[in-house]
Amino acid sequence: MTNKFRWFVEKDIMSTKGLWAIEWLSIIYGAITAIFALFLWQDLAHPGMMLLQRGFILLGTLALWRLYRLWSTRIMTFIRITAQMALLSFWYPETYEFNSRLQNLDHIFTRWDEVLFGCQPSLEFSRMCPWGWLSEALNMGYFSYYIMIVAVMVFFFLCHKKEYERASFVVMCSFFIYYLIYVCLPVVGPQFYFQAVGVETIEAGIYPEVGTYFSQHTEMLPAPGDADGFFYRMVRSAQDTGERPTAAFPSSHIGISLILLYLVFPYSKKIFVAILPFVILLSLATVYIQAHYLVDAIAGVISSVLVFLLSSYLFDKGLFKQSLNAV
Repeated sequence: MTNKFRWFVEKDIMSTKGLWAIEWLSIIYGAITAIFALFLWQDLAHPGMMLLQRGFILLGTLALWRLYRLWSTRIMTFIRITAQMALLSFWYPETYEFNSRLQNLDHIFTRWDEVLFGCQPSLEFSRMCPWGWLSEALNMGYFSYYIMIVAVMVFFFLCHKKEYERASFVVMCSFFIYYLIYVCLPVVGPQFYFQAVGVETIEAGIYPEVGTYFSQHTEMLPAPGDADGFFYRMVRSAQDTGERPTAAFPSSHIGISLILLYLVFPYSKKIFVAILPFVILLSLATVYIQAHYLVDAIAGVISSVLVFLLSSYLFDKGLFKQSLNAV
């Protein structure tokens, strides 16, 4: 057995024998959104399936906990935490199922951009900078979002084991805070709203209310930029597969990316410097590809600090300790 392999299968007892904070976090978020499903039961397409899926997630969480008790190794720690973070791809689309039943608010946020900046930055940015190389650079930054998350989590797992649980909790909790905002705040962003009302209407300074239009429509504007570019096509493919008219304000892409920087800075200046350019490109790309209004991007920056502090507080104060030890 090589030393590297032995490292992965060594005993790895965490601070509690019960469920970990990140697992309780997922259970609590599932319970909160289950309550939303009960209130919106008549409006949702498959509310019963939503509740059933939460049951399966709970069973899967308990199964991994039990497996860890039988084989408490570092690799099982990674699997157990990564399983919860992988569920983000399940939780995100659900925000659309909830907020599409509410009255859309994009007419307000579009007007804010006009009032604050004298134009629609999500339209003007790509028009002022139509260069193919810039389109590819920005789309590369946008596409790197989940790669950065995985890279930072792997960094903590391999290099700072004691901080791995905290870092993963902070990221997961930050996502859930943003998701709860999106559930209650139905803003879809320019790529959906401008498609719905027409770019000509927006340019005329008219911002119609569309009510619950997006509960039945998910069409997007063709993204600006070099349509033949590799990263343009990668971003467009990802959007066609998993994007929904939801989650525009504030920009979680910017918020989470900055939170990754806050997490990694005290432990590795090299990693910080390595991902910083991608965070900058991603932040610019959110407006360039018309995924967000500029006010969304600014709110993403401001909210990143508040969300990071709140998520860190919830973990550092040990608010889950009693529940954890009770399992």
